Amino acid sequence: MQLIFDATTVITWLLFLALFPLAFFWLRRAKRILIDKNYSEVALKRGLPPENPAKFALIAGLINLLAGGAAALVIIGLPLYIATGIELGPFANYENWSAIGGVTIWSKLMADFILSRYAHPFQFGKKKEE
Repeated sequence: MQLIFDATTVITWLLFLALFPLAFFWLRRAKRILIDKNYSEVALKRGLPPENPAKFALIAGLINLLAGGAAALVIIGLPLYIATGIELGPFANYENWSAIGGVTIWSKLMADFILSRYAHPFQFGKKKEE
């Protein structure tokens, strides 16, 4: 058997290996927000939380929990399918699991961006000096 090295193999491994730290950070962040009630990372814009971060904490926690759960499903499901043939999800071919991983990453980034912009509304007119 000859090993074929091409760019798609590298990208496949990068996507799969990138899911490990992403799932860890997202699930840890969900725990901090939902269980520990630490709202310091909720809806940040330019490093600053909104005036009332508790208002947006449930949404931010659920975004992180769903994204971390989807990444963990790929991390567990793909090796399980390769080793045993047991399908925990749609891991029978590359297109399905890579789509789940890629869409999870991009959806999480967009959802966090949308939430941060919603939590920090745009102010029209001149800024009031306090």
